[in-house]
Amino acid sequence: MSSLRHHRVIIASLFLPNTAVLGDSTPPSPDEVGSQTPGFASPNPASRPPLMPRATGPLRSIVEDLRDKTRNPTPSMTPRGESANPFSSFPGPHLPSGNTATGVAAAAAESLIDALSNKLSGVASKIAGASGVSTPAPSGTRQYQTTHHGSNAGQPRVQRRGSRSSGQRTKSRSLSSSRPDPSSHSQKYHFESNPHCNGGLKNAVESVGDRLKRKLWVGTLGINTDGLRESLRRSMEWRMREERDSLPVWIPDSEFASCYDEFCHQVLWPALHYAVPDAPKMKSFYESDAFKQYVSVNQRFADAIVSAYQEGDIIWVNDYHLMLLPQILRDRLPGAPIGFFMHVAFPSSEIFRCLAVREDLLKGVLGADLIGFQTANYARHFRQTVSRILSAEALPKGIQLENRFVDVGVFPMGIDVGSLTQKKHDPEVTEWVKSLRQRYAGMKLIVGRDKLDVIQGVRHKILAFEAFLEKYPEYQGKVVLIQVALQTTEQNEVQGGVADVVSHLNSRFSTLTYQPVVFLHTQDLTFNQYLALLTVADAFMVTSLREGMALRAHEFVECQEKRHRPLILSEFTGSYSFSGFRSCIPINPWDKRGTAKAIHQALTMSDDEATSRWEDLHNHVVTQTAQAFVTSFLVRCLRSNLEHMQSDTNTVAELDVNCVLPRYRHSQKRLLLIDFEGTLWQRDIKTIARNAGVSGSPSFEPPQEAIAVLNKLAEDPKNEVWLLSGLPVKGSLEIVAQKAPRVGIVAENGCFIKPLPDREGKANWISMVANFNLTWKAPCLEILQYFTERTPGSFIEEREASVVWRFWTEKNIEDHASDWQWARRQAAEAQNHIFDSLGERYGLRIIPGSTSFLVLPNNISRSTAVGAILHPGGPARSALAHSVSWLAPEATEETDTDFDFVFAVGKDEKLMRRLNELDNAETCSTGSKGTDAKWKLEPDQVLPALQRFAETK
Repeated sequence: MSSLRHHRVIIASLFLPNTAVLGDSTPPSPDEVGSQTPGFASPNPASRPPLMPRATGPLRSIVEDLRDKTRNPTPSMTPRGESANPFSSFPGPHLPSGNTATGVAAAAAESLIDALSNKLSGVASKIAGASGVSTPAPSGTRQYQTTHHGSNAGQPRVQRRGSRSSGQRTKSRSLSSSRPDPSSHSQKYHFESNPHCNGGLKNAVESVGDRLKRKLWVGTLGINTDGLRESLRRSMEWRMREERDSLPVWIPDSEFASCYDEFCHQVLWPALHYAVPDAPKMKSFYESDAFKQYVSVNQRFADAIVSAYQEGDIIWVNDYHLMLLPQILRDRLPGAPIGFFMHVAFPSSEIFRCLAVREDLLKGVLGADLIGFQTANYARHFRQTVSRILSAEALPKGIQLENRFVDVGVFPMGIDVGSLTQKKHDPEVTEWVKSLRQRYAGMKLIVGRDKLDVIQGVRHKILAFEAFLEKYPEYQGKVVLIQVALQTTEQNEVQGGVADVVSHLNSRFSTLTYQPVVFLHTQDLTFNQYLALLTVADAFMVTSLREGMALRAHEFVECQEKRHRPLILSEFTGSYSFSGFRSCIPINPWDKRGTAKAIHQALTMSDDEATSRWEDLHNHVVTQTAQAFVTSFLVRCLRSNLEHMQSDTNTVAELDVNCVLPRYRHSQKRLLLIDFEGTLWQRDIKTIARNAGVSGSPSFEPPQEAIAVLNKLAEDPKNEVWLLSGLPVKGSLEIVAQKAPRVGIVAENGCFIKPLPDREGKANWISMVANFNLTWKAPCLEILQYFTERTPGSFIEEREASVVWRFWTEKNIEDHASDWQWARRQAAEAQNHIFDSLGERYGLRIIPGSTSFLVLPNNISRSTAVGAILHPGGPARSALAHSVSWLAPEATEETDTDFDFVFAVGKDEKLMRRLNELDNAETCSTGSKGTDAKWKLEPDQVLPALQRFAETK
């Protein structure tokens, strides 16, 4: 983390952690400051008016329904004769009004949250009474929200009206160099916590504390901005920058609404969560005009970041709202460290390819130095999608593009365990725990907190709970499901279909003193009350159909420090993919009978088993913390940028033979490693086709000039010359071996090695894959044969331990544009198919090229072959060639050597990075991509350079 102290971090997220609210502010109490979680009610709800009104939604909380009833107002002081238990005088909660289809008579009862509200209102009234000012009761209306998916807090929906002056307003601009005059505007405003922000990200960054002192948030305020005057905006900019380390991005309301409500939530969000809509129902998914506004919003973010960027800053772009931003920034800030983190899930390529703008989104994200995901599955899906759609080389560590390498990593998000521990020990939490235990004495409590949309699976949860009550009738009247709702748009609530199943279940099992399902909304209760719920819960249930990381499950685990009750967790959450969370009770939310069985298992689990499971969960939560997430991502981003900058081809000088020759001349033992194809010899596709059995193809003829140079270099007793090739032994390299007998040869990218001749002049080929399972070749050839029949001009080149599929043989692409597109698409399909069906099973890797791709075992490469050459017991020492100790995996990683001078020329970047670790090595790249080599050289200049070496005495 110390490496980050010298860098400022620019955090780009759609919403800022703080927003500006017009009007005078009401100072919160001291214990409120900095302790409130977004989405939950303020400890004193009467002191903070809502930011904006909302329309009545289809599903209403019990507290709203009861507030509509005529009741005696809450007295300013609690009568002395009243029971200490605020819930004892109420027989139980009753059904929300609006769910009247069941015809069940409403019981005159009060829900849990009514009692919570009354108690807090009484406290507020006491304070107001002492000052002689009456305090109005808090409003019963609630705000509908569009929660940031993946965060651990509910946030109100962004209700931005149509632009009133978007056509005439001034464009976004950077901060003025002069401080604005406070008297230049008459409107007063104050700052509040932004309920729309990514709560998980905000908490994670704040958890780092002083170790990340220099930071700048870039995002929108989440309020309508068209009506704000220019002087007011300038004042907000200055105050946000100085007081909140934030830079607001000004976006016209209509543009923001089209981008956020239409493209992000109707196109991107469903696709990322495996919910592709039917074409007749959602035409905008396939033909979305809102993508233009999405591009514009990303461009405005880029303008704001570029205006504030300083040398040494780290730019951290967050989530699917800003997928185009990394590449825009890369074009304008080529050397800046840029990281992108996807907080939500990433689907398989079959889903993502349905997007009409799939290539634009992928290319936008690939502008980053580092791309982070919550789980290894999401990272793998991304690599496969890029390989399939963009035909780029997908490696386990990232994506190899034409001119640079992009790291792809897994950075699981966590919670701030220290802060949560401090909050759960608050005396108020203890009081609410006592009240809840008294109110629900003798009952089992199941708690959940989810958004009311289809993806969160709340409907599935209610149906499973109903199945539980049916299958185990002895629990009727003894188990209550308290569902805390993270609110979303009214349209999503209707699509989620929660209201009807709740009313149906409550109508079946409710009595005058019992209601099986109690619905609360996040702004209806404080965070302390929520922590009390987690503490007294007998089980916590998450039934998401797809989710990035269920951090609320992490909170439950930490709140169960004393009781150790079990966690019921969907298999489709990111949290479940980690081994530490396998001690939960896993469920498939689509299987309501299985989920009902899991509920019964949780409620009847023995204390010993529950404690054992909790310990595993707890160990994972305290290890995978918010601090670890932030520090690991930023440090990796910075390191990736430094590696990429060092490998920039523009900064690599062209080989100066005159500088290298003195070292070559004065060395006594030299190792020369020379690539064959693309370096010494430009491959002829018709000649290569002979190996595939294509009729009429000429036999292989190695270039005479190249063979002459190799022989001349090998004549020098100080030189050991090795030719590195991907060609097979039979029919190709065996011919080279005959014409250059004193040259060592590596065939099939390291699968076979012909060592230097011994004293008798003999040199037999050695197999590096003798102990490998090569049974994968048969099904691989079968797959490739299928694609060959459907791709004109393609053919399979079967080698002894590897397979090449050449899908394009024409030299001129412009004249065959349609065929070229089809061939590329088929190649991407074939690679994806082979990797999915054979890659992990047999340990294969696929190396794509411009007109072909290679399939070979995972642990074989030219780099491993050179490791065997450098090893003291390897084939570079002919006297010890019979020894097999150098074939061990650890031996091939050795980089120590007794050669005075090592020179390597070629395109293999892995080999270049390995040889750079040697102090006496000179590496030269002939490729057009980014390189880690010390020199670069055009392929047609390699032979003249080698001739200079050969002529030197």
